[in-house]
Amino acid sequence: MSAANPYGIAFAPPQENVANGDDGTIACDHYHRWEEDLEMIAELGVDAYRLSIAWPRIMPVEGQVNDKGIAFYQQLIAKLKQLGIKPFVTLYHWDLPQYLEDRGGWLSRETAYKFAEFADIMTKALGDDVYSYATFNEPLCSAFLGYRYGQHAPGLTEDKFGFQAAHHILLAHGLALPKMRENAPSAEHGIVLNFTPAYPADPNNAADVLAADFDEQQGIHWFLQPIIEGQYPEAIRQQQPLWWPTILPGDLELIKQPIDYLGINYYTRHVIKATDDGPKQVTLEGVERTDMGWEVCPQALTGLLTKLNERYELPPIFITENGMAGADTLEDGKVIDQQRCDYYQSHLNAVADAIEQGVELKGYFAWSLMDNFEWAFGYEKRFGIVYVDYDTQQRVPKQSATYFQQFLKQRAGA
Repeated sequence: MSAANPYGIAFAPPQENVANGDDGTIACDHYHRWEEDLEMIAELGVDAYRLSIAWPRIMPVEGQVNDKGIAFYQQLIAKLKQLGIKPFVTLYHWDLPQYLEDRGGWLSRETAYKFAEFADIMTKALGDDVYSYATFNEPLCSAFLGYRYGQHAPGLTEDKFGFQAAHHILLAHGLALPKMRENAPSAEHGIVLNFTPAYPADPNNAADVLAADFDEQQGIHWFLQPIIEGQYPEAIRQQQPLWWPTILPGDLELIKQPIDYLGINYYTRHVIKATDDGPKQVTLEGVERTDMGWEVCPQALTGLLTKLNERYELPPIFITENGMAGADTLEDGKVIDQQRCDYYQSHLNAVADAIEQGVELKGYFAWSLMDNFEWAFGYEKRFGIVYVDYDTQQRVPKQSATYFQQFLKQRAGA
């Protein structure tokens, strides 16, 4: 089961950049309610919990470590182990210390080395008590949404900035891995990438096919190919040479290191049409959508996994995020979210189909445990299988929580 990082604050001022002017100061208040939250997870019957570390909390001042922050995560991990739940820890989930952003953030090569220092500190503190470490969650969002499209902090809008930030994040991954393995030799070490497969609007139109392929070159292969093969997609250099980042000798060797697993986050697909102004996403009519407006397309998850398995020599895979936002309401003490139940069932079936076709898949995480602060969307979008009343902090398991509980009991019985 996955939970959003409850400590991230979207870029200021929130009145302009976050829905309703929301911020993540309190969110679901997991900091004070973590024990009851972990007991709730145990009651669901899950055997693994994915959580993220807040770098600004651990190092709010440069060069200083907040021991209280370390202690919080240590007690959290200890309780999970006591409950028989495997901790899957992500070291970076989009929240960068402000003092590093002030010096350029992920546009600065220095930040990659600072991340390696942070990873060293955290893996020394938590060690092999953690079952699995991920260096980063969704580098595409940190790099492209933050520095290329302006949707996340720091709100920059230059294509080249996005690709440069992406390179420095992948460099940080490579710099951190040796320290992590030294500090936690028995743990698994990997990275979590989010992939949105692209389909041509007209499969018989060659221009649409090429446009969809380019969408995947920048959105999928730019992040995976250097990790597995030690090089970036040439299609980017050939078609958009001005986007190409500064890469120093030895960088790609650092990035291409063996990982124990690959985490894949999947939510939807893109449908792409070639236009005179370049590839454009098409919004299809008459398809099922979530509250985010994303198409529900489980078969694209099967296709993504099988295509990647054919294209690369991959390590074992975890689906580290899969889920949907719903327009959930609490009525008579209950939340009926049948669409979410159906979504999970269809995507679990899609995962089973991929396994049958030879994909080595070791686990699946639902996103997410609780409703939470969803960055630029604030509290408008609810992804959780547990409803959170933000005024009272009451937790109410939704219909989908019961679905998962029963599903896991059936699996255990089988």
